[in-house]
Formats: sequence, C-alpha cells, structure tokens
Amino acid sequence: MAYATKEQKGDPGTFGWQGPVIFLTGLFFLNFMARITFAPLMPAIEKDLGISHGGAGFFFLMISGGYFVTVLCSGFLSARLTHRLTIVISSTTAGMVLMAVSVGAGVASMTAGLFVLGMAAGLYLPSGIATITTIVTHGSWGKALAIHEIAPNLSFVAAPLISEALMRFIPWRGVIASMGIVSILAGLGYWRFGKGGRFHGQAPNIDAITALIVKRDFWLMVILFGMGIAGTLGVYTMLPLYLVSGHGMERDLANTLIALSRIAGMAMAFVAGWATDRFGPRRTLIWVFIATGLATISLGISSRGIVGFLVFLQPLVAVCFFPAGFAAVASIGTNNARNVAVSLTVPAAFVMGGGLVPTGVGLLGDAGYFALGVSLVGLMILSGSFIALFLDLDSEKMRP
Repeated sequence: MAYATKEQKGDPGTFGWQGPVIFLTGLFFLNFMARITFAPLMPAIEKDLGISHGGAGFFFLMISGGYFVTVLCSGFLSARLTHRLTIVISSTTAGMVLMAVSVGAGVASMTAGLFVLGMAAGLYLPSGIATITTIVTHGSWGKALAIHEIAPNLSFVAAPLISEALMRFIPWRGVIASMGIVSILAGLGYWRFGKGGRFHGQAPNIDAITALIVKRDFWLMVILFGMGIAGTLGVYTMLPLYLVSGHGMERDLANTLIALSRIAGMAMAFVAGWATDRFGPRRTLIWVFIATGLATISLGISSRGIVGFLVFLQPLVAVCFFPAGFAAVASIGTNNARNVAVSLTVPAAFVMGGGLVPTGVGLLGDAGYFALGVSLVGLMILSGSFIALFLDLDSEKMRP
C-alpha cells in the first residue's frame, strides 16, 4: 500500500530520523519506569503492606494483565486518533494513575491501580514502533530500534538508583507520585513538540488479524517474545527480592548492584541492533536465547560468592533480544499493519514473561525454592533457541 505522507515514506525531515527517535525513546523510558519502579521498591512495599513474595509477583501480573488488554486493542484508538495522540494519552494517563496509586489505602486499591497502570502503559508500544518504522528506512530499522531499546535498559539502571536516592528523603509512595508527575509533563511535551506519528493506524479488523494468525512466524514470535520478556523484565522484577531473601543482601546493596549491572546493557543493545542488520533477526535470536538461558540458569544455581558476577552477566545478553525481536515482528506484517503485528504479538508474551513468570518465581520463593524458580526460567529461555530455528522471516529472504 502506498503512503500519502512523507513520514510514512521514511522521510524524517531536515534533521534526520535520530531526533524523533530519541524523543520517543524518552517517552518509552518513562513508560517502562512506570512499570518497573515497583521492583526495587518491593521489599519496602512488602513490609508496609504485609504481603508475601507470591503477592508481590501478583502485583506484576496485574500490570501485565492491564498491559495485555490495551496493547491488544490499541489499534482501535490509533485508528481514530492517530499514533501521535495515542502516545500522548498513554503517557499522561499513566502519570495520573501513578499519582492515584501513590495515595491508595491498601492492597485492594493498589492491585486495581496497577491493572489500570498496565492499561495506560500498553497504549504506547504499538504506536511507538509503528511511528519509528515509518520515519526510518528499512535498512536502518535495527539501529533505530536499538536506540529505542536504550529506554528499557536505561530504566533498569535508573529505577533502583532513583528509588534508593529518593527513599532517603521520602517514602515509597512519594517515589511513585514523583514518577507520575514527570510522566504527565513528558506526555504534554510530546503533544507540543514531538515529531512523527501523524497518521492513523490500522484497527485489528478481521482481515488484518487473519493475515497474521495464519502465519507460523506470528505464533513463534508470540512464544519467543514471552521468553525474551521473561529473561529481562521477568527476572528483573523479582531479582531484588531474590537477592535480599535468597542471598541475604541488604536492600540498598541489592538495588545498587542491579542498577550497575544494567549499564553495559545499553551498549549491548547497539551491538544487537548491528547484529540484526548484519546477520538477520533469526540468527541473532538463536544465539541470544542460548546465551541468556545459560546465564539465567547459572544465576539460579550460583552461590553468594559468584552471584554478583552473574547479576552482571545475565542482563548483558538478555537485552540483546529486543532489537532482533521487534525487527522480526515488523517483518511479519505489511507496512500499515505493523502496529497490529505488535499489538497481537506482545500482549500474551508480556503476560507470560512479565506476569506469570514473576508470580511463579515468587510462589516458589515462598516455598523456599527461590533459586529453583530462577533456574527454571533459564531452562525455558534456553528452549527458545530451538524454537527460533523454525522462523522464516520475509526480511531475511530479501537479504542479499
């Protein structure tokens, strides 16, 4: 299908595509922070609300559940309001929900608030990816998506450090409220100054859905995305509790160690982007799953003496999944239906990797098997290397 606007033809304007992509990366950073800041705060939240490890994992399942609903249905909104306005609504609504969660009275209100937070955050990703892949030419997708993937990697670094810094002066509820204010301001900033996304998405109609679900690669990517998310977000959300409860670390030491371990991941995202452009998504994914699976298994069976080293190693390879993963998903759908491909692939994967996995690890932690839970996640991820062998992506068929 031909495009009517310059940005849909991959023409980013006078100043190149980097500026708009960096702005979107900033919004994605806050979007991700809104969801993962609860991880470094969870030891304090557990103590304050009197919940178990399994209850803590259930909070992340609620965020994932809300995320599932709106990522799946976001195409209906972007089809009416454009991708640009969908992004603005996601950021501002997430900020308002964070402020509401910060004043919640107990477990029930927090559970409901986290579900709505997931819904607000879920609006962003399909529109963000669709916007990037239309202002950037196909040959630079890997690099552009690698820049975009700085956001979650920087969030993994910033969330523990910012949380610990702010908790020296304010309680965990104040940390959440502060995040909400910044998210609202960022959304309004994109509405006023942001570029790209001034076109409508395609709602997930029967024809668009059917065109995707009949493809084997679509179902394989749903599974692989679940494993990729488990290796990054799933492990990360429970890692502070694992280090504190399973290895006896102090909370501030655990959060500092986790934050520092994510710094190198930002550079690795660029390596993964280069590898995706050079070798293709399929081959990149195979090696990423092998390395991530082995590192996660080792993290689970490690002793106190080497756990710090593995805390650094595991995210270094896990983060390499996303540039290749999103490039693979974008190759499944047609140009104007890329948001639908993302909308259908990510929701179930996020519930599995970012919700069910933390809940399962938490329940095993309550039973005294925290280490086993982490190792089982690694074994699951390792199996992704075999599944990725069966991918047959159109983008790789077109490679010289």
